[in-house]
Amino acid sequence: MAQRTSFAEMKAEQSRITQSWKAEGRLSESWVVADPEIVEIFSAGVSFGLEMGRRSDAAYSQDEWRRALRQAVERAATLESKLEAAKAEMQNKAKDEAGYR
Repeated sequence: MAQRTSFAEMKAEQSRITQSWKAEGRLSESWVVADPEIVEIFSAGVSFGLEMGRRSDAAYSQDEWRRALRQAVERAATLESKLEAAKAEMQNKAKDEAGYR
């Protein structure tokens, strides 16, 4: 299976492009979206839509949506790093056990 872009890499690229845009005088944030991120963005949209539907005033601003998306990506990046750390720990543990035999 081919290695896909990680959420941490996506955040780093997004930050790099945003800084470049700010240097050019642009006001908006950049969003780097690749295949694996589509599911997270869709999930964030569904969650955000449900949350907005619960409010008495269902209108929302673009800033609210951007904030919800940013938070979803940050949660995904945190989870991804925890999974990678656990995977590395399990591989090290397997190596240690193999070394004792």
